Parts: sequence; structure tokens; C-alpha cells
Amino acid sequence: MTPMSLSIAEQGRQTKAASAERLPADVVETFDGFLTELTTKGIPTAAATPGTQISDVALLDALGGKTSLFDVTGGAPAVLVFYRGTWCPYCNLALRTYDQELLGALTERGVGLIAISPQTPDGSLSMQEKHDLKFPVVSDPGNALAGQLGILMSPRPAALRAAHEKLGLHLEQGNADGTEAVPLATVVILDTEHTIRWIDVRPDFSARTEVAEVLAAADSVL
Repeated sequence: MTPMSLSIAEQGRQTKAASAERLPADVVETFDGFLTELTTKGIPTAAATPGTQISDVALLDALGGKTSLFDVTGGAPAVLVFYRGTWCPYCNLALRTYDQELLGALTERGVGLIAISPQTPDGSLSMQEKHDLKFPVVSDPGNALAGQLGILMSPRPAALRAAHEKLGLHLEQGNADGTEAVPLATVVILDTEHTIRWIDVRPDFSARTEVAEVLAAADSVL
């Protein structure tokens, strides 16, 4: 069985187990503690719900060119995938899986697929090239779109920031606006009027929406 035939959940479990063996024990403990905190808090009360109409937001394409949400969706229904950044292993496996197993099915349905993060265009380009992604990967500077949707992750506690920096990860250096804010893993289905028809917010950063869930939702609401 190849990795791409596994569910995203199973790939995530394998990634988490491998990280637990590879990373320092104190870092793993800190990550697990923050994950517990996030899942206990659950979905933010400010998170958008179906029926919410989204206003246009300025974005940057993978080459640093100016674009916008309405431009990149091109007037068609679209699945928006919010991810933390190229540094996140769970984001990597999810986008790779979506490229391999979701993109074609959405294209047949006339639905676009767009990945969005707050990282710099360089980070978006790295993500696109690393996995040979065949759908747009764009930057949401300052989390303008993620903020509009109310899906920003809780601020990092000092212990988590220290654990990241121990691994050489400085979020403020990777984000386009120089802050450390990142979105919760979220998948949104927009219709042609830029209205949310379906949204799945995952407080657990090691979890992602499965391909079958996205397709079932798209078939149900579009």
C-alpha cells in the first residue's frame, strides 16, 4: 500500500509517531500539550458559518504578484484550503493528498481548488514546487481572509514558541506580515456568489478534512 492510498488521518498518525521518535522529548511534550489545549477550546465562536458571504481580499500569488480571492476563484465555485505553512508536516501531507486525489474530481465538477496560508510568496512557491501541486497556492498577508472567517489559531504560548525556535522555526520570519499568526486547518466551499456553502474547521493541527468528506459536501451543497 502506497502512502497516497492511505487516508489523511492515517498519514497524520504515521507522521506524528515519526516525529515523536525524532524530536526531543521536551519538544514533543510541548506540542502535545498545545494540541490538547486547542482541541479543548474547540472551534472558535467567531468562526464563519454556511450562508456567510465573503468580501474580496487582496492576496499574493506564488511569484509575489498581486491577486485577490475573487480573481483566483475566477467566478467559479471553489474549495479553499487554509494551512499553516510549508514548515507544517501535516499541511504538506494534506496538500499532497488533495493534489493526487481531490483535484481531478473537483475539476470534473467545475470546482476550483486553492490553498491559502499567511506565509510569504517564497513559501507558497516552495510548497507548490516541493509537491508539484497543480492548483494555486496563494499568500494571505496578515491573515486578512482567515481573520474574516474567524479561524485564526490561538496565540502561541511562550513554551511553544521556545520549542519551535529550538527546532529553528521562526514563524514571524516565514509569514508575509512578520507576525506569527496562523489559521486553523480549515476547508471552505464557496459558491459562485462567494457565499460559504460548507466549512470544516479542525482545531487539531494534526487532523485534516478527508477527500471523501470534501467531495460529499461539494455534491450536497453546489
